[in-house]
Amino acid sequence: MKGQCLCGAVTIETSRRERVDVCHCGMCRRWSGGPMLAVHCGPDVRITGLDSVTVYTSSDWAERGFCSRCGTHLFYKFKGSGQYAMPAGFFQAGADFAMGSQIFIDRKPGYYDFANQTPMLTETEVMERYVTK
Repeated sequence: MKGQCLCGAVTIETSRRERVDVCHCGMCRRWSGGPMLAVHCGPDVRITGLDSVTVYTSSDWAERGFCSRCGTHLFYKFKGSGQYAMPAGFFQAGADFAMGSQIFIDRKPGYYDFANQTPMLTETEVMERYVTK
């Protein structure tokens, strides 16, 4: 899969993925303007145009990257594992994803719902499973 930012300064390539996961945490909603629809790409990501990438440390365990020229959100990266999650909309061509799961479901505001039947994890379950190990 391949995507680029709005201005074309940054291009990202990764191997094909089939699913998109949804994060309802307040930080992702603030960053993206709604829930983050993320494609987990692992560490196998090739980024070109690094001179246009700005990285923001958003927590003790993760950082977020964006294009410094056009502001496109590029990735969420786990510091410890080096694994990337990319916004699903970044990949336009051939992006036929299925919704896999929803996390921070207890942080989801009441003004939207998804009809998809997916596994759902609360904030506590996410922290226990992925962060506090």
